[in-house]
Amino acid sequence: MGEFVPAPWGGHLVTSYELCDQIVRDRTWLVPDSEWRARQGDATRWSAASSREMSKTLPGLNPPHHTRVRRSVGNMFDRNTLDTLRNSVERTTEDLLDRLAEQLRDGEADFGAVVSDELPVATIGQWLGLPPADYPLLRSLTHDQVFAQELLPSASQLAQSDAATRRLREYFTALVRERRRAPGDDPVSEWIRTWDGLEPDRDAADEAVYRLALFVVLAALETTSTLLSTTVRLIAEHPRQQAWLRAHPQDIPGAIEEVLRHDAPTHVVSRVAGEDTTVAGVHVPKDQMVHLMVGAANHDPAQHTDPDVFDVRRKATHLSFSGGIHYCLGAALARLEATTLLTAVLGRFPGLRLGRAPEWAPRVAFRRLVTLPVINP
Repeated sequence: MGEFVPAPWGGHLVTSYELCDQIVRDRTWLVPDSEWRARQGDATRWSAASSREMSKTLPGLNPPHHTRVRRSVGNMFDRNTLDTLRNSVERTTEDLLDRLAEQLRDGEADFGAVVSDELPVATIGQWLGLPPADYPLLRSLTHDQVFAQELLPSASQLAQSDAATRRLREYFTALVRERRRAPGDDPVSEWIRTWDGLEPDRDAADEAVYRLALFVVLAALETTSTLLSTTVRLIAEHPRQQAWLRAHPQDIPGAIEEVLRHDAPTHVVSRVAGEDTTVAGVHVPKDQMVHLMVGAANHDPAQHTDPDVFDVRRKATHLSFSGGIHYCLGAALARLEATTLLTAVLGRFPGLRLGRAPEWAPRVAFRRLVTLPVINP
């Protein structure tokens, strides 16, 4: 159909790697922020409470607001932080795989429920200092909240997202109050100290910290869980490549990049034109939205030979962490979790296969495997 295609509901779909890469890096293209959403009217999906709340978090901000918030967190997952987290990730991974091995003795186990959903929430929960008893609630609310970020959410999906967003707001505003009363050396306490220096209004500072905590958890749980399940699904479906990686463990990080290219956790990224412009010979007026189909762009034959072939030896490039000023802050942590998990799975489960076809959530933009039944004969 082409690399720049009219969308049935208005705006355009961008399918080529080159154009998607160009747009995510071009600062004249903006994210749909709160001002843009307000201009769309009360009868649109953009007026939903969950949508309005997301527009106030880091991915929904444009400069100069984005610049200020982004600087407040610095390099969130720098080398020192990752080194600190690595032992925790490895230990949690082994504990979860122990549970998986126990269930596999009886035949089939759901890898997603036992491992993929648990590792990201345990990793980010331990880092933020959250009680493990709260992990199931956060997982559940995150699954529901993400509908606000879908491509074309239904009214019922938005209602789910609105309800989840309200509960997440209650949870994280309470967390900020608690850390202000009894600060520690955790990230939330550090953000409070940072924002107290940036914002003289204490309520405004606490609101900024709440939004950071909300953003970190939403970003860390859903997409990373999907990456972990997709990694295991693809490796289980390709036993010869599974064997190759066991013999060549140095290629495991590259295999994670190929997973990200082949089936990204997020398939759609939206931008709006900050000014009248032309794309692929088509006039795009200011404020019009385009949907960057990064899942399709990662399969662009102009970028990759045999793009629909999963090949762990490919030197994969992809847009799965977006790009430009909105490049994923948690990319390094997601890679650490995926690499750690795949390394451990290859070492412990030599015959890992799919037990049945997995079940997918009814989504377009945000992928999610609801079940991933595996066996280890």
